[in-house]
Amino acid sequence: MKIDYAAIGKRIREERKKQNLSQEKLSEKADLSPVHLSHIETANTKLSLPALISIANALNVSSDTLLCDSINASDKAYKHLILYELEDCTNKELKLLSDSIKAIKKSYRSIQN
Repeated sequence: MKIDYAAIGKRIREERKKQNLSQEKLSEKADLSPVHLSHIETANTKLSLPALISIANALNVSSDTLLCDSINASDKAYKHLILYELEDCTNKELKLLSDSIKAIKKSYRSIQN
């Protein structure tokens, strides 16, 4: 199995930005150097398990959220990410997104068959 360190780094960066954290602030919370965190986010270094746990705890997210591109049973993580994105939506936005998801799912499934 190949681990996609670039995807993990991208998810870390996205989550950090969602929480309006600088690399310096997250690295402080995760007890990592800012340079090391930068290298993790850009996949210039492989992420260790202790660093992953520190980052997940500092961001208050599950490791599944950060690893979902690299694990097979990631459906719960993707559902969590979708729900997170929907938290601040208006009813009108939710309706539009629901209709969009249905159309995308139907189109995707017709291509697969």
